[in-house]
Amino acid sequence: MAFVSRDNITEKVLEVFEKTPDPRLREVMRSLIKHLHAFIREVEPTDPEFERGCEFLVSLGQSSSEKKNEVILASDILGASTLITLINNIKRADTAGPLKTESALLGPFWRKNAPHYPDGSNISHGPESKAADQRFDVSGRVCDANGQPIEGADVDVWHASPLGFYENQDEAQPNMNLRGQFKTDANGHFSLTSVRPAGYPVPVDGPCGDLLRKQRRDPFRPAHVHFMVSKPGYQVLITQVFADDDERLHTDVTFSVVESLVGKFQKRTGPGETGYALTYDFVLQPGEMQFPTPPIP
Repeated sequence: MAFVSRDNITEKVLEVFEKTPDPRLREVMRSLIKHLHAFIREVEPTDPEFERGCEFLVSLGQSSSEKKNEVILASDILGASTLITLINNIKRADTAGPLKTESALLGPFWRKNAPHYPDGSNISHGPESKAADQRFDVSGRVCDANGQPIEGADVDVWHASPLGFYENQDEAQPNMNLRGQFKTDANGHFSLTSVRPAGYPVPVDGPCGDLLRKQRRDPFRPAHVHFMVSKPGYQVLITQVFADDDERLHTDVTFSVVESLVGKFQKRTGPGETGYALTYDFVLQPGEMQFPTPPIP
């Protein structure tokens, strides 16, 4: 039996992983080892560089809190979250009907158990609600892949304020502000009122912010609204709709803007009308209703 060497260590690790009973775990870990070892052989990190890399990973956990999930943020700014979503979009498209809605990343700010509201309700209850010129009326329709309306679907909505803050980041906003869940009617229709969200920088007070500064990257995301649409018998749709007039559509720090998810944030120009309106329809695919783990409480 040969001792470990630079030339054979990868094979020795792979041999050990062959004992893993779960075939999917075995497949994933074998691939991880191959790519990780190949990366190490390519860049040949020094001992101090290896220490800094480990410190970065540790700091991701240490910087996570009830206000943010730094691990998810790291995945987002490295493009990993969006790549996984795009790959799974293609898989879903292979079994989809004539219609589909593309998914987008969950992001680090979704909270479970947002308040339930009657159709047409206002989810803006903080100081931002006084800005009449920022009124934002959102409506849409949920249907199946054949275009038939889905009644009783849950539409979970959350977004940032006109200042670019989610309520858990902003002490001036009440708990669960700018978050809400709505039920579709017999025509698959839903509607709500809020305030227009602004684009915002991702949190830069942790290791991800340090990385962005070292890369001289713009930390901003374009303005968008998050949607999670669900009903038993259908796959949970997690997506975002982006403002068509935002200058950062092509420089999103999380690489999330898919063309089909750019929505028309229509400015109201009629007599006595103020604010904006967005209409966007969603398509659910049949399958298991499985919700993600909330990134924050």
